[in-house]
Amino acid sequence: MRTLVTGAGGQVGLDLIRALLQRGDEVHASDVAARPSAADDLPDDLPWHRLDVTDREELHARFEELRPERVFHLAAILSARGEADPALTYHVNQGGTYNVLEVCRLTGVRQVVFTSTIAVFGPGLPETVGDDVALHPTTMYGVTKAAGELLGEYYFARYGLDVRGVRFPGLISASIPGGGSSDYVVFMYIDGVRKGAYEAFCRPDTRIPLMYMPDGVRALLELSDAERSKLSRCIYNIAAFSPSAQDIATNVAAALPTGADFSFVADPARQRILDSWPSALDDQNARNDWGWAARYDLPAMTKELLPQIRALLDSRADALDH
Repeated sequence: MRTLVTGAGGQVGLDLIRALLQRGDEVHASDVAARPSAADDLPDDLPWHRLDVTDREELHARFEELRPERVFHLAAILSARGEADPALTYHVNQGGTYNVLEVCRLTGVRQVVFTSTIAVFGPGLPETVGDDVALHPTTMYGVTKAAGELLGEYYFARYGLDVRGVRFPGLISASIPGGGSSDYVVFMYIDGVRKGAYEAFCRPDTRIPLMYMPDGVRALLELSDAERSKLSRCIYNIAAFSPSAQDIATNVAAALPTGADFSFVADPARQRILDSWPSALDDQNARNDWGWAARYDLPAMTKELLPQIRALLDSRADALDH
């Protein structure tokens, strides 16, 4: 299937492209930025298009040229970076998503897979949050993703465009964090390895849903493959595990040969964001409709992630100052 990935140079995009290529799909990558060095392991002939989702005319022209059958729409500005520039976040996340959906409608794209987030929820949540809990986001990132969900549902109901998507927990992988509020998790691994210490920007009791990237990529592919007739909704919660920040620190320190010294000093702005997110997700609808089930818990993720972090440090140490 000819597949276009927007935001291909981001945390999810490169791993998704690798998985798509392994399946034999014809993949076109697109991003507002040039092909990153992190994509050096991808085939040299992978089509990489400089594409700005906020430019609808450019987007339409490229879709007319490429005629993708399926689009994974990943282009977005994340939560912490989004609060630094809400106007740009609205322009990219809100305007970009509308442009992608409209161009997909006009050019006959068969399916759009949208990545939403736990940031669509807000304060006052139950202990475990289901799909239909009210959305009261507190960040521009969450506001635009909630609106993107509603746009997707509108395009499905009004035009029959097959829009489907997942609400991602904090996604963890051996990559340089991109400005999300869950970045403290990845830095526990990175600085635990390279420094033996890390001061997290949250309280030790902070608890949000997390997921190891291979599970996240697999969720996108399995949802894309599911028969539309079996899907009861457009947007699904997906869950894996929900450790506290202290749980992660303890697990990582125990897995390192010389241990690590982790401390916690909450940054007020980021802590407010984290406190507004769910502690745990109910993903029963995804389990029932398309057989979703996570494969990794925290110890399993740590076992696989630490060697990858060491390899990342060997290759990208200059880019990891924060």
